[in-house]
Amino acid sequence: MLAEIITIGDEILIGQIVDTNSAFISKELNKIGVKVYQITSVQDDREHILQAFEDAKKHADLIIVTGGLGPTKDDITKRTFCDYFEDTLVEDSEIVENIKRLFNNYQLGEPLPSNIQQALVPSKAKVLMNYYGTAPGMWMEKDKTVFVSLPGVPYEMKNLLKDQVLPLVIERFNRPFIYHKTLLTYGMGESAVADRIADWENNLPENIRLAYLPSLGKVRLRLSSSGADENALKESIDSRMEVLSNMLSDIAIGFEDETTIVGKIAHILNEKQRTLSLAESCTGGTIASQITAEPGASSFFLGSIIPYKTELKTKVLGVPASLIEEYSVVSVEVAESMALNSCRLFDTDYAIATTGIAGPTKGDGADEVGTVCIAIASGNEVFSEKFNFGNDRYRVITKAANKSFEMLLKEISKN
Repeated sequence: MLAEIITIGDEILIGQIVDTNSAFISKELNKIGVKVYQITSVQDDREHILQAFEDAKKHADLIIVTGGLGPTKDDITKRTFCDYFEDTLVEDSEIVENIKRLFNNYQLGEPLPSNIQQALVPSKAKVLMNYYGTAPGMWMEKDKTVFVSLPGVPYEMKNLLKDQVLPLVIERFNRPFIYHKTLLTYGMGESAVADRIADWENNLPENIRLAYLPSLGKVRLRLSSSGADENALKESIDSRMEVLSNMLSDIAIGFEDETTIVGKIAHILNEKQRTLSLAESCTGGTIASQITAEPGASSFFLGSIIPYKTELKTKVLGVPASLIEEYSVVSVEVAESMALNSCRLFDTDYAIATTGIAGPTKGDGADEVGTVCIAIASGNEVFSEKFNFGNDRYRVITKAANKSFEMLLKEISKN
């Protein structure tokens, strides 16, 4: 059971928007046993779209198309569907009523003729009513291949896919069960992890695949397989993942979709009834934003200060000016002072402090671009480390945040 996703729109191809729709569709299809064979992006051009349809039909049972359903002249998906299926557009009265209802509910006045034209659909199509927007979805079949057209607006597409498309796919196709399980690890590079688990990996059965998914300061390890027996498949992968997790217990955080490193930190701090504050300089609030994204973060997270300018480290956070003068603003000594003072300022049990040079210029620091000092304070005790995370600004900030979480987790996990 193979699917292809086709996204239509010049805005994707010129980088004006990021295609998040394909990632969502792929994940949802995978949950019901449909493998995505290919994702293709095409411009708003009739011939290009028709060729993409014909190419996809050669190897896919299900083709999901997003975009090009708007009310303006550059949206040509419906007309192109008519060309491909040798069909004509007809007005659907239920869609007209849905459009009027939407305009009335949102106090948009009377719909324009171009809005009402959204009710034109190919006569052979099964209409998928869009209760969140004016562009309906469409389900059409050709030579046993199903074509589904969905709006490009993400929240409209997501609701149509989950409420209408997926149930129809489940009813229409026989599908295997696909199962993935992903272990999250922090603090060790991809090659080092691979070397450490080589014997375990070599003994995996042929029907189970291991994928390494490295990121900045972390590596995800995913086991995947498919088959008809859901229970046997889960038992096989889960048992092997348990062995892997034990092998990597010093760097393993937990399983994706079950926890995150912030979630694990939150659990431990809440369990121990401890609190956390931050003093972020070079990371500029990146750590705080990830913590506050965690539901219930207020139970352990008290606050953060971003003394980005050197003078603020002294005036607001209380770092001695003599310390900065002697060791430089980017130093473990300054990082430790920041962390200790954050604990005192917010009256927390723990604090993270970061100071560094994210680039592209060195600013007030004496070290090279990419240098970051991270300190973890616990009451009156503190420890720190100095790193160089390269010369790309995004990489430096992201790796600094990930390393901060890793260091904090190790500290709070102590008995």
